[in-house]
Amino acid sequence: MATNLTSKGQVTIPKRIRDAMHLLPGTAVEFAVNASGEIVLHPAKAVKGTRAPSRDRFDAVRGRADVRWRTDELMKLLRADD
Repeated sequence: MATNLTSKGQVTIPKRIRDAMHLLPGTAVEFAVNASGEIVLHPAKAVKGTRAPSRDRFDAVRGRADVRWRTDELMKLLRADD
């Protein structure tokens, strides 16, 4: 499975590999060279205090609102004539 190197030195990890390694957008990865000279890719070890990336981009903020709007109150506010 081949891929091209961009002018910025970036490569796209093929979807089949990302799926097999459970790599999600934002997942940190590490590269290493083994004794045979092969490049090895693996998920980076978690750094203390960091969170694993979530599957849904809204998961990080879900449930954090400090204002509890009722639908009718919000619609009244949005539709109010000034």
